[in-house]
Amino acid sequence: MINYKIIFRTLSYLLLGEGLFMLLSLIVAGIYNEGDWKAFLFSFFITAGAGLLLFLLTRKADTSIGKREGYIIVSIVWVFFSLFGSLPFMLSRSIPSFTNAFFETISGFTTTGSSILDNIEALPHGILFWRSLIQWLGGMGIVVLSLAVLPAFGIGGMSLFSAEAPGITTDKLNPKIRDTAKILWQIYLIFTITETILLLIGGMSFFDAICHSFTTMATGGYSTKQASIAHWNSPYIHYVITFFMIMAGTNFSLSYFVVTGKPKKMFRNEEFRFYLSFIGIFTLIVMAGLLISSSYGVEKSFRTAIFQVVSILTTTGYATDDYLLWHPFLTILILLIFFVGGSTGSTAGSIKTMRIALLIKNSYYELRRLVHPNAVIPVRFNNRSVGNTIISNVLAFFFFYIITFFISTLIFMFFVDDVETSIGAVATCLGNIGPGLGSVGPSASFSHIAPLGKWFLSFLMLLGRLELFTIFILFSPAFWKR
Repeated sequence: MINYKIIFRTLSYLLLGEGLFMLLSLIVAGIYNEGDWKAFLFSFFITAGAGLLLFLLTRKADTSIGKREGYIIVSIVWVFFSLFGSLPFMLSRSIPSFTNAFFETISGFTTTGSSILDNIEALPHGILFWRSLIQWLGGMGIVVLSLAVLPAFGIGGMSLFSAEAPGITTDKLNPKIRDTAKILWQIYLIFTITETILLLIGGMSFFDAICHSFTTMATGGYSTKQASIAHWNSPYIHYVITFFMIMAGTNFSLSYFVVTGKPKKMFRNEEFRFYLSFIGIFTLIVMAGLLISSSYGVEKSFRTAIFQVVSILTTTGYATDDYLLWHPFLTILILLIFFVGGSTGSTAGSIKTMRIALLIKNSYYELRRLVHPNAVIPVRFNNRSVGNTIISNVLAFFFFYIITFFISTLIFMFFVDDVETSIGAVATCLGNIGPGLGSVGPSASFSHIAPLGKWFLSFLMLLGRLELFTIFILFSPAFWKR
């Protein structure tokens, strides 16, 4: 039997936490004295009040969390966080429409970065800070954050972590899952602070630097400027952000080895080598294409290529150039990169590098098995044999992902006028990337999409953020049986 009380008990703690983070934005709003502080104050009382009410109603809840409770908690947390997180946008009248406010908020929490805003600079600083902060929180995962806190209340466990991070394997840096969550957040914080300092050196204001550090490490892509990173015509800033996008798209377990002085372990990791190879190959192709088809010089072609490739591959979604204006071959290549993604155990979305690498390896070994039908040729990764269960999981995920993409593209064609926009919008929301193709490209927004279309894309963002299975399993009748 599903323990519904512990589900709402956990949600109560998380809503109280969300309320506290609203106070940070309240402080920022107060510093700039732009009037949005009232919206954050009311939002805090509503959110924290809801959390307190749930806490009081579930005082006698059994604190054990099973797998089913874990999947339900992780799924509904993103929805409830987005519902309450949209309050500052609506109450400040920055985004008065509930549909638009929810779309902007769930796009933030899922680190998608697709936006309905057409004049970002007109927003008050408190709202801009909240917009960046929700991506930073969503990047490492609201539930992973809770794992570092909830055990103090007798709540927590691997079931929550595995539902929140449902990749191929769940790396544990420490035998205690709470300590693992703390280590991950410490690394996340160290990188965020370091990037902020480097962006300050490059000439960004402190406000812009902290906001972009939040959204870079989350691979979220929200910017404080309508032109995104193109607003700063600074090679230094472009390269700094590129480096930290690469680190954000790297498995944080490997970043732990770098922080602890063991960088060789990172470069010995096969997924990381595949990840860098994908970046290098795609960058060289795009760079060559820009040199041939544009007036860019060598350095600008390289910088533009590596920034856009890394931004899309890590599913960050920043832009320094509009790839829709490039040669059609390069635009199609960018669409292909939409389906690669960063490393497992990172804040990136999409299919993920390890799955792509295992698909490539399995296909290669399948050819060898056809030539040598009696030979036993297992797929090996990081010098270890990969079991058939993992290969089946990867194949199933890839199948579900592609089928979901095609069906969703067909459905979304009812909401837009052209196939290109439908493909781009679905691919970018399912992959948690940000900009798409057609009328939702890097220099456009999602403001013109019909309300029902925005709700459909919001669902795809959640589906992609939780890597399909966490949501799909809730639609299985077997899940709800005793």
